[in-house]
Amino acid sequence: MSQKSKAPLITLITLIISAVAVLILLLTTGGSMYTVDQGERGVVLHYGEVSKVADPGLHFKWPYIDRVVRIPTRTTTGTLKDIFGYSSDQQPAQISLSVTFAINDDGVEALYTQFGKIDKLYDLVVVPIVTQEIKTVFGQFTAIRSVQHREELNNKTRDAIVTALAKYPYLRIESVQIENVDFSDAYEQTIEDRMKAEVEVERYKQNLERERIEAQIAATRAQGQADAQIKAAEAEAKAIELRSKAEAASINTKGEALRQNPEIIRLMQIERWNGILPQTMLPNSAVPMLELPPATRPQAE
Repeated sequence: MSQKSKAPLITLITLIISAVAVLILLLTTGGSMYTVDQGERGVVLHYGEVSKVADPGLHFKWPYIDRVVRIPTRTTTGTLKDIFGYSSDQQPAQISLSVTFAINDDGVEALYTQFGKIDKLYDLVVVPIVTQEIKTVFGQFTAIRSVQHREELNNKTRDAIVTALAKYPYLRIESVQIENVDFSDAYEQTIEDRMKAEVEVERYKQNLERERIEAQIAATRAQGQADAQIKAAEAEAKAIELRSKAEAASINTKGEALRQNPEIIRLMQIERWNGILPQTMLPNSAVPMLELPPATRPQAE
């Protein structure tokens, strides 16, 4: 191959190498590779228009043509302090609460289209709505009830905020927590005194109820003991009655037996006699009964 025929080939190779070098330079310096972390999504803009939403991982974009805006989808907590409101009995208070929220994965593009970034959504939507709803709900509670029923106040506030933000379906409210309700020092002392009085009244009621129950238990126990004694006495009387009837029946049986068998009396007398005749006898006294066999007379021879 002649020197002249090699020149165009060398030029072509040089151009190719230069183009590859330029491309590599563009890829390395223009940020063609990008990463989306867990807990966020990447909105890819192609010439300023949304082209897609990138999931977590390593991705490619065209340098100088594409741009990536990262939108957090992890939970975020915002704290609102010193919200001024009035209770239903016109007691002023400063309220502090926190709101935990997140952006749904499938709502990232809508969020970007409407607000551009999450901070703008928070400032323009979340803060005003939360402020208004806590004022409205707090105004439905008396001051003392807002203190005594804090959980109810918290739940109703959360429900009101969720309802008001339903027009933004990509925004998910995780929790709402009322941190503090601060009244004036004088009124807080009044609330404290009233709560102490209510506690004392409740304690007094509980003591009365306990004493009533104890008295009822004592009366029941005494009644039980009395009933037991009565039953024991009745049982003893019944036993005595049965023994008396048994003894009377025994006596009657013996008397009837003796009447029908007079010889038994004689036998008993003999069994009890010691064989000794009395040494003296009173006038008109009876001679001890002796049954002797008839005397046998000797016969004459």
